[in-house]
Amino acid sequence: MRRFRALVVSAVSAAAVGLAAPSAAAWNDDPDGITVTPQVIARGGQLTISADAPECRVPGSTVESEAFPRTTLQPIPGSNRVTATVRVFNNANRGSYDVTARCDGRTFTKRNAFTVIGGVQGGLGGSTTGAAGTDMLVGGGLVGAALLGGSLVLRHRRAESKA
Repeated sequence: MRRFRALVVSAVSAAAVGLAAPSAAAWNDDPDGITVTPQVIARGGQLTISADAPECRVPGSTVESEAFPRTTLQPIPGSNRVTATVRVFNNANRGSYDVTARCDGRTFTKRNAFTVIGGVQGGLGGSTTGAAGTDMLVGGGLVGAALLGGSLVLRHRRAESKA
């Protein structure tokens, strides 16, 4: 039983690390070098934008979108990466937004870089807007994992009480 428990913990840990690892993309004049996290956000939320681009380490390099103000990119010491933290406007419309980086006289635009979702409507319990399909899948997966984990614990307790 200990081996099984260790195997389950190892598998869950590996999955968590794999899902949490940021995806690295080469810049090479390609807007896919711009990374936006999270990709789905509510109005007023905070986004982290990063790029693997030595040309964006030049002072005055910026990132902007219709959903947030122009923001200066900050170099990350010891790497070619730059980053900026921005807050989405409270009155941003729902939908997908592009992100544009302006670095060393060059402009790169990542299309549909992130999506703004609607807020919760008071009195309706959030039943009309807010959760995206991905949110529902993640929530359902977490509930399923909790049920599986709970059943394994109960099964283990029953086996101990019989022994």
